[in-house]
Amino acid sequence: MGGLSKRYGALRAVRDVSFSVAEGEVFALLGPNGAGKTTTVEILEGFRSRDEGHVDVLGFDPADRATSRQLRERLGIVLQELAVEPFLTVREVLTRTAGFYPDPRPVDEVIELVGLDEKADARVKHLSGGQQRRLDVGLGIVGRPELIFLDEPTTGFDPAARRGAWSLVRSLRGEGSTVVLTTHYMDEAEELADRVAVIAGGRIVAQGDPASLGSRREVHIRFRLPDGVTPDRLPVPAAVDGDRVSIETTDEVAVLHRLTGWALEGGVPLAGLTVERASLEDVYLQLTGPQAPA
Repeated sequence: MGGLSKRYGALRAVRDVSFSVAEGEVFALLGPNGAGKTTTVEILEGFRSRDEGHVDVLGFDPADRATSRQLRERLGIVLQELAVEPFLTVREVLTRTAGFYPDPRPVDEVIELVGLDEKADARVKHLSGGQQRRLDVGLGIVGRPELIFLDEPTTGFDPAARRGAWSLVRSLRGEGSTVVLTTHYMDEAEELADRVAVIAGGRIVAQGDPASLGSRREVHIRFRLPDGVTPDRLPVPAAVDGDRVSIETTDEVAVLHRLTGWALEGGVPLAGLTVERASLEDVYLQLTGPQAPA
């Protein structure tokens, strides 16, 4: 996908968005409400038209109605809210949806995968919010799709259910499915995604693997200033506040090598030595918060 743009009157909701997703990859699209995330995903899913740009989803243009059925048969979509008849049972809903696909998963297998074994014959209206969300996920995977869009898939899940959903996403990737994930949970993106892209103000502001997103992941090295050592004797540039030493670097291996080599050679203790890397959430807030670069 390249140069994607979408306007709503004078509002340019998406501005020159470009990214690609590799086969078998879990790709997370992150962004605050109103950033253009939902519009971008809906264009990829074929639910919304674009004004500019090139979009290729499994070899199809999702805006081409002539090939929409071929594309739909290869997609799985989990929206934030699905309209499901409340008087149908879980099994009935999944069986009906499975009939739309050429090679669906067995319905009982899907029910087990999403943890609804005890609710298989319960009516949708009697499911809790979290159970309905599990059903949404089941509807997204029952067709054995090559590409799955998961829009906030664990909203309303308790911690145990979230972990189960994460295991399901990993198993889908292990089977060769490609997953495009949107989530507000940074730990979820960090845990599942091979790559992430952050969208803010309608444009991509950073993308890369979670461990080194945008080269913004500075490492903080801290320890207590050893007795008898003055700041000018330290082997690397550092900030010293009282007896606390702080070093910020993006090359922690080289810095730690110099620091520990100096300490070992001189018999200098590095009491309280800690090495902390900024979390994906820290980076996300830096990129999308009020102080984010324009």
